[in-house]
Amino acid sequence: MKFGIILPGGTADRQLDQAVAAERAGWDGVFVWEAAFGVDAWALLAAIAACTERVRLGTMLTPLPWRRPWKVASQVVTLDQLSGGRATLAIGLGAVSTDLPDTGEEIELRTRAAMMDEGIDLIRELWAGRQAYDGQFYRYHCGRDDLVRVGRPVQERIPIWVVGVWPRPKSMRRALRCDGILPQYSPHDGSPQQLREMRAWLAGKGVPEGYDVLSEGETPADREQAGAIVRPWAEAGATWWMETRWEMPHDSDERMREVEERIAAGPPG
Repeated sequence: MKFGIILPGGTADRQLDQAVAAERAGWDGVFVWEAAFGVDAWALLAAIAACTERVRLGTMLTPLPWRRPWKVASQVVTLDQLSGGRATLAIGLGAVSTDLPDTGEEIELRTRAAMMDEGIDLIRELWAGRQAYDGQFYRYHCGRDDLVRVGRPVQERIPIWVVGVWPRPKSMRRALRCDGILPQYSPHDGSPQQLREMRAWLAGKGVPEGYDVLSEGETPADREQAGAIVRPWAEAGATWWMETRWEMPHDSDERMREVEERIAAGPPG
């Protein structure tokens, strides 16, 4: 199992310092929140790439139906080049919540799902060097070979992780098209047993070796206690543990220090 830290927010310079500290403390990945307004996730990740050497980098997560797919493809490939092949794209439909900014984007669930499916296809086409795409929601045509050549990723295949709701068939079929799943569980909050059942289903569908299954949660700084929380998820087949602090205010210095203490203690286990 690998261990990622999701930075809960704060100013760009503070998050950059936290990311550098996370690599130093032995974390395997650093992921940042992508919001409608605030610190720009991709500019921040580019700065982190320049100041680190090893950790995998990405958002947690990008609401793909509310972004231009060609812009997202450009941002991710830029990060991949700057980091020497350490970029991951994590995507979802986008959270609809009263405490998040209302920007007038599409909120109908089926439409967002269809937009995300097309977005995945278009992004893959662009990374593969294709110059044209025609879909229901997106159209892209470019006749310049030089743009294609400079826009190629370092990795042979940049991983795309997608939110998938177990055991909903359509959501899980989308997960099969990607390189990893950020599971949500219906109707419960999720358990290692549910993850084990989902893992067995994925194996039966022939997912390739290296397919990622994520689990997330909050662990204490004490490594033994943290390991006890994470171990059942690892045994059930999770390949990544994502350390989260979702409910933190972005401007709380006290809470930021708590995050920095947790980062410094290193990953669970």
